[in-house]
Amino acid sequence: MKKQFNRMRQLANQTVGRAEKTEVLSEDLLQVEKRLDLVKQVSHSTHKKLTACLQGQQGADPEKRSVKTPSVILAQCLVEGAAVLGDDSLLGKMLKICGDTEEKLAQELIQFEFQIERDVVEPLYVLAEVDIPNIQKQRKHLAKLVLDMDSARTRISCQQTCTILR
Repeated sequence: MKKQFNRMRQLANQTVGRAEKTEVLSEDLLQVEKRLDLVKQVSHSTHKKLTACLQGQQGADPEKRSVKTPSVILAQCLVEGAAVLGDDSLLGKMLKICGDTEEKLAQELIQFEFQIERDVVEPLYVLAEVDIPNIQKQRKHLAKLVLDMDSARTRISCQQTCTILR
């Protein structure tokens, strides 16, 4: 409790300007710290928009994604239509070729989305939700430690002054 009181008193003294305040971060680092919030906002919104663009189920492996992808469903419908009409008809052959082509496109899309999620979406999430909050937490902890150091320095100088006066 006493430590918290001393910390608050030191913070008030630094704010008013009666106590010296140790600057831990250089001007460059202060600029980087200000940009950190912007980076967090941008990475969070980009992650959100990218996730909304993905058609498959996020987090599932490519095999499970192919079950509910609209392109795969369309390809299956085309192939089934071709089977119903038979290979004898021109429409049946065309539906079979289109179904196979759509299936290949769907598999490419699934692989592409899986790769985007692995290489872009997940790192953006880690940056926005893990790394940047950790940096901010460590910065607050650093500020607290610097305040403790300044408070201890002030107490030591006061004790030395009182010892000299006695």
